[in-house]
Amino acid sequence: MEPSLSVDIAGIKMKNPVMTASGTFGSGVEYSDFVDLSKLGAIVTKGVTLNERLGNPTPRIYETPCGMLNSIGLQNKGVEAFIREDLKFLEKFDVPVIVNIAGSTIEEYTRVAERLSEESMVKGLELNISCPNVKDGGLAFGASVKSAVKVTSAVRKTTRLPLIVKLSPNVGNIVDIAKGVEDVGADAVSLINTLIGMAIDINSFEPQLANVFGGLSGPAVKPIAVAMVWQVSQAVDIPVIGMGGIINAEDALEFFLVGAKAIAVGTANFIYPEATIKIINGLREFLKKSDFKNISDIINKVKV
Repeated sequence: MEPSLSVDIAGIKMKNPVMTASGTFGSGVEYSDFVDLSKLGAIVTKGVTLNERLGNPTPRIYETPCGMLNSIGLQNKGVEAFIREDLKFLEKFDVPVIVNIAGSTIEEYTRVAERLSEESMVKGLELNISCPNVKDGGLAFGASVKSAVKVTSAVRKTTRLPLIVKLSPNVGNIVDIAKGVEDVGADAVSLINTLIGMAIDINSFEPQLANVFGGLSGPAVKPIAVAMVWQVSQAVDIPVIGMGGIINAEDALEFFLVGAKAIAVGTANFIYPEATIKIINGLREFLKKSDFKNISDIINKVKV
């Protein structure tokens, strides 16, 4: 008998616990030639704002040892075009769609949430309060318990959809923020978003990114992510979605062992377009070899 990989995240039923990390998979259009999107646990879309955003100036991506810096700046076409084009495309696939939402003001967050809540294709919202490369909004809302609670509470009042709050590692105490958003109605938390980083061109003496700072992702951040997922999972009762440097099934297993109920794959998608499928297959093989019947059998089973 095949082991079960199915999970339920705040009422979102997934055939497996492997999701895409926002900002690394678009809405799946570009990846659909390489990956059967219906095999994924869930698709978490690129961040969506109320109106179109052009993003930050270029260059805005730079490869680093064991990772990459990005300062895309939430470039997107706005919520109405997203609904008209991206959601329409995703209708053909049997996969839950979770939309990452962002804004410069609390009112923008609530308006986007309210509009997306009208769409039956949308199964959940991921509240992006942790983007480190947007000057207005983004990290500002996730930088303190008070501001994170304020925006989460406002969005909670506008939607009945499962609400996932994406947390930043660039804070003093990520546990306090996780507990704060849980208290005001977050159904789950996802972590970590990227770490603030910077790189310099030693020939021109200029930053490698036009925006100067960017978000560091990839294998380099995984130990930090595992530690923070462990800390948060011990402190909250809502599901924790782990992410940060997951390249293969072995990486994903670390996150489950420290308490994550699902994981999201980000930078690996740029390296191996089929990374998510390989991870799903790898998790299944691990459970078989270890004689576990369900992925839940290993969640939070780290021996410390």
